[in-house]
Amino acid sequence: MNTSDLLVDSPNIDGNCFSLIDPARLLHQKPSTHPPRILLLYGSVRARSFSRLQAEEAARLLKMFGAEARFFNPSGLPLPDDAPDTHPKVVELRELCTWSEGMIWSSPERHGAMTGIMKSQIDWIPLALGAVRPTQGKTLAVMQVCGGSQSFNAVNQMRILGRWMRMLTIPNQSSIAKAYDEFDQEGRMKPSGYYDRLVDVVEELVKFTLLTRDISPYLVDRYSERKESLAASAARVSQAKL
Repeated sequence: MNTSDLLVDSPNIDGNCFSLIDPARLLHQKPSTHPPRILLLYGSVRARSFSRLQAEEAARLLKMFGAEARFFNPSGLPLPDDAPDTHPKVVELRELCTWSEGMIWSSPERHGAMTGIMKSQIDWIPLALGAVRPTQGKTLAVMQVCGGSQSFNAVNQMRILGRWMRMLTIPNQSSIAKAYDEFDQEGRMKPSGYYDRLVDVVEELVKFTLLTRDISPYLVDRYSERKESLAASAARVSQAKL
C-alpha cells in the first residue's frame, strides 16, 4: 500500500505533515568524532555526599570509555521560580545541558523519593531555550544511593522525569544499598557487585550516546510538531497578506 492509499484509509492524517520512516536517516552519514559529552548531576550538597561520590566514580569510568565528563555543583542554585533565569547558577546549568549529549543523574533516596536538590536542578531545565532543546533526544542514565537496604524509588522517579524531558533513558541503572559501607575514606568505591553494575551502566550509556547522538533530531521528529509548525507558518503567511 502506497502513501496515497494510506492517507485515503486514514482521513484524519494531514498528508503535508505525514512521512514514512526512512531507514537511511537512521544510519550515521557523517559520525561525530569528538568524545561523547556527558553532564553529571547529583542530588546532595553534603561534604561527604555519596551521590556525588557515585557520580565521580562514574566520571572516571566515562573517561576510560573515551567520553568527556562535566559536573554541575548544585550548591547555590535557587529554588525554582525563586530567582530570575539570569541567575549565574541557572545560566551555568542550562549552558551545561546545551553542551551535553547525554547525562547521568545520581540522587540519594530521602523519605522514599529523590531529593529536592535533584528535582530542583531538573525543574530549572526548560524543554526549550529559544530554538534549542537542551534535553530532547539526549541519553540519560539514572543512579541512586541508599542509606539502608536497596531501593529503586529514586531511579524510578528519575525515569519518569527523563521521559518527561524527552530523553532516551537507557535500560540499565545503579542503586547502591548502605552506601556508607561501599566507599573508602578517600571517597573511592570499593570492589563489589554494586561497582560492577556501575561499570555496566556507564558502558551502556556511552554506547547509546554514540549510537544516537548524530541521529537524535530524526529520532524525535514528530508528526504532531510538524503539523503545528505548518499551521504556524500558514498563519504567518496569512498575516503578511493583510
